[in-house]
Amino acid sequence: MSNQHSSDMHPLPVSVAFSGPDNTGKTKQIGILARRMGSAAASAGPLDHYDPRWATIRADGVARWWFETGPVEEVADVLATSYLERSRHLFSAPVRLLDRGIPMLEASVAATVAVREGLDALQAADRARLLLATYETDLRAAEEGEHALVLLHCDDPEEGARRSLAHEVTVTDTYASYQRHLHEQIRRLVDSGRFPMSIRIGDRATVTIQDEIRQLLASLHPDVPCRALAGVHVTALGGMSESGKSTAGEYLRTHHAHARLKIGYLIEDAAGRAGIHDPYRLGPVVQAELIVDALDRFCQAHHFLDSVSIESLHDFDSTTELARMLGSQLTIAYLDTSTATRTRRGSAGSQDVTNRDVIKSARGADKIASLAHEVIGNDGPRLELERRLDRIALDRRWPKHQPCTMPVNTLGLPVHLESYLAEFLDRTTGLRPLIDLLAVTGSGARGKYQHGWSDLDVLVVADTSALDEMRQILSDLEAELGGVKLGMTVLTRAECQAGAVTSRLLHVLALIGSGTLVPLWSTPGLALPAPDAATDVSVSLRDGIQAAVEIRRQLLKGTPDLRGLYKVTALLAKVQLRFSGIECPSDSDALTVLLDAGRQDTSVVTAARTERPAAEALARLVLQAWLDTLPADTR
Repeated sequence: MSNQHSSDMHPLPVSVAFSGPDNTGKTKQIGILARRMGSAAASAGPLDHYDPRWATIRADGVARWWFETGPVEEVADVLATSYLERSRHLFSAPVRLLDRGIPMLEASVAATVAVREGLDALQAADRARLLLATYETDLRAAEEGEHALVLLHCDDPEEGARRSLAHEVTVTDTYASYQRHLHEQIRRLVDSGRFPMSIRIGDRATVTIQDEIRQLLASLHPDVPCRALAGVHVTALGGMSESGKSTAGEYLRTHHAHARLKIGYLIEDAAGRAGIHDPYRLGPVVQAELIVDALDRFCQAHHFLDSVSIESLHDFDSTTELARMLGSQLTIAYLDTSTATRTRRGSAGSQDVTNRDVIKSARGADKIASLAHEVIGNDGPRLELERRLDRIALDRRWPKHQPCTMPVNTLGLPVHLESYLAEFLDRTTGLRPLIDLLAVTGSGARGKYQHGWSDLDVLVVADTSALDEMRQILSDLEAELGGVKLGMTVLTRAECQAGAVTSRLLHVLALIGSGTLVPLWSTPGLALPAPDAATDVSVSLRDGIQAAVEIRRQLLKGTPDLRGLYKVTALLAKVQLRFSGIECPSDSDALTVLLDAGRQDTSVVTAARTERPAAEALARLVLQAWLDTLPADTR
C-alpha cells in the first residue's frame, strides 16, 4: 500500500489553534466543536496545565504576578514553557483544538512589557522577541505544526479593545491598557500573515461563527463537520402549562413543514453522547449548548430540513443563552394564555395545572415572555392561533417587497377603461387614501386585453373599513365600464402577510413580489410578502383540481359556455406547465405549449375561441393530460 493511499485511509492528526483577544469566544467555540466531534476531537485545555509553576502563581494571584511581582523574564519563560509543553503533548484524538496558538505568545508578552515598561507597539514587539529568543527554534517548529485561526471582534484594534472590555464585570486601568496593547499586537501579527485563517465576529451569533469556523476547517480533516445549523431556523415555543404549545408545534409541523422536537429529548440525546448522566443538574449555559449540539446533529442527519420547532421552553436562563447562541436563526414564540383557560383545558384537573405552574415558575418559565419575539394571546379560537403561526412562519420564508408602480396608460387598455381606472384611483388615493395598493391582473395586466372576451380584473389591498366608501365610488363609476365585467378582489394587509389567500391570489402576490406584475398605485412604504416559487407551484395544485372538475361540469352541459370552458381549460394547462417550471401567463400560449409538449395539433387552440366543437376537443386533450399524471387503477 502506498503512503499516499495510507494517508487517505488514515488522515494525519491535526492541531487547530484558536487565537484572538479576550472575549471573542475562543473557548466556547472550541467547546462546541469538541462536543460535536466527540472522540474525534480533544481540547488541549488551558495553558496552566502544562507547567507546575502555575500552581504557585495562582496561589499568589495571577494578575499580580503577571503585571507586578513576576519579573518579565519569568513571565515570558513560564508562558513559553507552557506553550511548548502543550505542543509536545501526545494526541488523544485525530483533531486537537488549542486555545491560543503560538503567535499569541508573542502578542501576550509584547502587550505585557508595553504595560509594565511603558513601551510603544514597535518597541514592545522588539522586546518580546528578545525575551523569547532562547525558544525561537522550538517555537517556530511548534507554530509550523499548528493551523492558525484568529477570531477578531473587528478590524479596528481600538474598537476591538472596547468590545473585549465591555464583557468584563470589573476592569482595572492596568488590564484595560493590556487589552489595548494586545489588540494592537494581534493586529500586527494578522497583517504579517501569522494567521492564515481569520474571522470577524462582530455582533453575529455563536452558531453563525461556529458555522464559519467549520467551513474553514473542514478541509483539514474528514472528521470536522462541514457546517453548523446552516440555513436552519428554529422556532422555540414557550408558555405555562396547557397554554397550547403542543398544538402550535403540531400545526407548524403539518402546515409549515417544521420538524417538531422536544427540548427534553435534545438535552438527553446530547448528554448521552457526552457521557453526562444528569444534564438537568448542569448550569443553564451548558443546557443551551446541549440543545444546540443535538439540533446540529439532527439537522445534519436530516439535511433537507430548514425549519425546526422545539418545545417547551421552561428555563429563563437557558433560553437567554439559547437566544445568544442562535441569534436571528431563533424565533421565541410565547403563548400567553389565562389561568382560567389553561385550567379548563387541563385533562387532569385544576390542581395538576397549578402544581406544574409552580415548578415552571421556579425556573422562570413565565419570564420567557420578556425574551419572546412573538407573544401570542391564546384564549381565543384555534383559528386565531393558527393565523399568528402562519404569520411567524411566512415572515421568514417570504421576503418583503416594496412594489414599484406604473401609469395607467402603459397597460394598453381601451380608453374608457383607462379613464375608469384613473378616476377610481383619484377618488381612492387622495389626502386620506382608502386603499394601500391597486393592481390590474389577468390579461389586462399583460397587454392582452380583448374587448368582448376579457374581464377587467383588479386586486386592491385595503382595510375593510374602506368598503362602504369604495362601494359608493364603484356605483358612481359603473357606467364608465361600458358593460365590461369588473372582477375586483379586496384583501387586507394582514391577509397577505399571513398567507390567508387563495392559490390564485398567492400567485398574484408572487408576481408582484418578483416585479413581473407592476401595480398602478401603492401607498408609500407598503411592503407586501413575496411568496416563494416553490409555494406558488405547490398551492396551484388546488386550482388544477378545481379546474379539472369544472371542465367536466361544462362538458356535461348541453351547450357549455364557450368562454368559460376555454378559460378553465387554459387554467388547467397553466397549472400543469408550472409543475414543469414553465410559466405562461397567456391562455393561448399555455395551451399551445402544453399541446406541443404532448405532440398534439396546436391549431385547435385558435379555433377553440370561437368554435364549440374545437373548445370541447381542446378541453378533453388538456383534461386527459392532467389525468395521465394519476396512477392507473389496478383493480
